Amino acid sequence: MDQAIEHEVELGASPSEVYKALADGAAHSDFTGAPAEISTEAGGEFSCFGGAIVGRNVELVPDARIVQAWRPADWPEGVYSMVSYELEGAGDGTKLRLTHSSIPDGMGDQLEQGWNQRYWEPLRERMPAG
Repeated sequence: MDQAIEHEVELGASPSEVYKALADGAAHSDFTGAPAEISTEAGGEFSCFGGAIVGRNVELVPDARIVQAWRPADWPEGVYSMVSYELEGAGDGTKLRLTHSSIPDGMGDQLEQGWNQRYWEPLRERMPAG
């Protein structure tokens, strides 16, 4: 049975700044410290962490929503999960809601740890919530 991860993160930056960090290759590389190439078009491909995570943008709504078909490069060919970031202004910052669904059995704990260590911790350091 497929697993899902849901996180809600408060960040001290505007939805526009958070969107850019997640959807712009240079900005993504800046906060993660790892190479990223991210298409700015729906249907375009992306590669993060030097190719360790790859996929395709399904939907891009600037400053509000990103949906991606997402997979670690070591998963079997053709196996994808779905990642959705929902951004909402919250005072002077942003409330980010992540839904990571269709995770193959046994992969949830590893991915949960990755979201915390590779995304939320560095984003909170750069964009601390008030």
